[in-house]
This record gives sequence, C-alpha cells and structure tokens, in this order.
Amino acid sequence: MTESSGGLTHVDEAGAARMVDVSGKDVTTRSAVAAGLVRTTAEVLDLIRSNGLAKGDALGVARIAGIMAAKRTPDLVPLCHPIAIHGVVVDLEPRESTVDIRATVRTADRTGVEMEALTSVLAAGLALIDMIKAVDPAAGIDAVRVLRKDGGKTGTWIRPTDPAPPGAAPGGRSAAGEHSAAAELSAAGEQSAAAELSAAGEQSAAAERSAAGERSAAGMAVPGEHGGQA
Repeated sequence: MTESSGGLTHVDEAGAARMVDVSGKDVTTRSAVAAGLVRTTAEVLDLIRSNGLAKGDALGVARIAGIMAAKRTPDLVPLCHPIAIHGVVVDLEPRESTVDIRATVRTADRTGVEMEALTSVLAAGLALIDMIKAVDPAAGIDAVRVLRKDGGKTGTWIRPTDPAPPGAAPGGRSAAGEHSAAAELSAAGEQSAAAELSAAGEQSAAAERSAAGERSAAGMAVPGEHGGQA
C-alpha cells in the first residue's frame, strides 16, 4: 500500500515493512501531546508528594526519563525517523489514586512527533514504577494515548472525547482531579457569592444607619422648632 492510497504508509506493495521516505515533505513546525497515568495507592502517593521514597525524587526522575526517551525514540521504534527534537516538556501530577503524565514534544522537521510524545509518557511511567515498585509492586501504566498533534500536511488533530479509563477523565485528567477542580471552582463561587452578600449586607446596613441617623436628627430638630415658635 502507498500513502496516496490512504492505507498503511509503513507497508509496501508486497506487504513488507518499510521506512517512509519523507525527503519530499516540507520542513514545518510540528508538535504532539500525549498523556497516560500510573495507578498506585494513596499511601504511595503520599510518599511521592513528601519525597519520602527510599530512591528519592520519583517525579523528578520520571520527568528526566521522559525527556531522554523522547530523544531516543528511533532507537526503540524501528520505523520512526531520527528527527531533531527541539523541545520536550513532561508534566506529572499526583492525584488521589494516580499520577497523571503529560508529554509535549516539538520539532521543526518533515514528520510528526506523536511517537516521541507517546514514548516520553511511557518512559516516564516506567521510571516512576521503578521508583515505587518496592512499596507497590502492583503499580501499573494505563490510558497512554495521543491527545493532540499540530503541523504538517494534515494540520491540527485533537482527540475526540473518549471514554475515560477507570479513575481518569478524558484528556488525561483523573476523575479525582476533575472533582477537585470542580470543588475549587465551587469554593471560589461560594466565596464570591459570600463576598457579594457581605458587600450587599454592608451597603444595606450603611443605608439603614444613614436613614436612622437622618430620622434621629429630624426628631431632635422638631422640638427646637416648636420651642422657637412658642
């Protein structure tokens, strides 16, 4: 099959694997975002947050592993092109029962960096599991997928809303994280509402005090006027 036929680009007419020739493509700015998560226990997550693991900074080690892996993707994925990687950002966020991982990879080259972003997420997850396996041998990686890609002939692609894996919400954020964000928004809304009510109450109280003062002043002025008439 060929690229023009709309089939698999890494397979030739005889069905054999091949490395796609991208020499005729334009060099453009390209990027990709991938996400995944590591499942573990609440106790282990507390250790991660407090840097209490015997091996040290689990998130820092996982972040560096993700960056290094993105640059070594062609050594791991046979038909992946050895292109220049110009930027890698790996974010890890502990939740209630997971650590969410997100990798963003950028380049200016002739092919995209989706595989580099996926490899980055997987390597970060593996490094994190290596850091915590002594306290949680059941830890695992889940829901690794591309969320977005930009650049090239096909332009921008954004992953449709997909069914969330257990414990996670679409887009890489865990359900617990969504609940947390919702709670924060709710709290912010309540604080704002409370502030508005408080301000309204103060204005109302000030108006009542002003009116009472005017009535009191008027009441005090009346006897004087009557006395003057007498």
